[in-house]
Amino acid sequence: MLVIPAIDLRNGQCVRLTQGRKIDVKVYLSDPVEVARKFQDAGARLLHVVDLDGAFREQGSPNRLVARRIIEAVKIPVQFGGGLRTISDIQEMIDYGAERVIIGTLAVEEPEKLQNFLSSFGARIVVGIDAKDGRVLTRGWEEQGGISATELARRMALMGVARIIYTDVARDGMLEGINVEQTRAVAESSGIPVTASGGTGSLADIERLKVVSESGVDSVIVGKALYEGRFTLQEAIEVAER
Repeated sequence: MLVIPAIDLRNGQCVRLTQGRKIDVKVYLSDPVEVARKFQDAGARLLHVVDLDGAFREQGSPNRLVARRIIEAVKIPVQFGGGLRTISDIQEMIDYGAERVIIGTLAVEEPEKLQNFLSSFGARIVVGIDAKDGRVLTRGWEEQGGISATELARRMALMGVARIIYTDVARDGMLEGINVEQTRAVAESSGIPVTASGGTGSLADIERLKVVSESGVDSVIVGKALYEGRFTLQEAIEVAER
């Protein structure tokens, strides 16, 4: 089980939201680059960076340039998502050095465009499936689509997507535990590797995920629990790898 620390960017700062609500934001640190370096020093093997301004379709955000500074400052791979809607958006981030890019809303609203992305960038495209009560949310978690998370996961696998990041939005930022069963269902319905996200609040949550690893859940994104000091990254990695 790979533990992936998260850096969520809002107006260039390192923040966390609660249940994806953009009005419910807490700024943790003003220097995301320093946060990235500390995660690397603590043993991270991959960073998860999200442009929240881009996900909310806000203009004039500095977050992509901040992400570029993060990528340049660390030696470990970085996956980046938030507001990537065109080939040029994706190419820009790959040119900056992003190892993977995460596509969310387009997977639901414009699958033909996603297919073009897959043809151009292959396994560097990761699809983020964000859901509440099992139903997919889009546009920065502000709109609910008419498809279940498991059905979308199945469709993504058929299109050739190599990995899914599954987030239970109701649990994101709540520190109340990951929705293990729904995450396993997404993995089993797709048959491809799944990264769990949303709700990790204790080391026991990581232990519970390890139980379903045979279904294809091979990694977990951890954010608020690290910033709130529930446990350290080193402790999480130790639990995940033993």
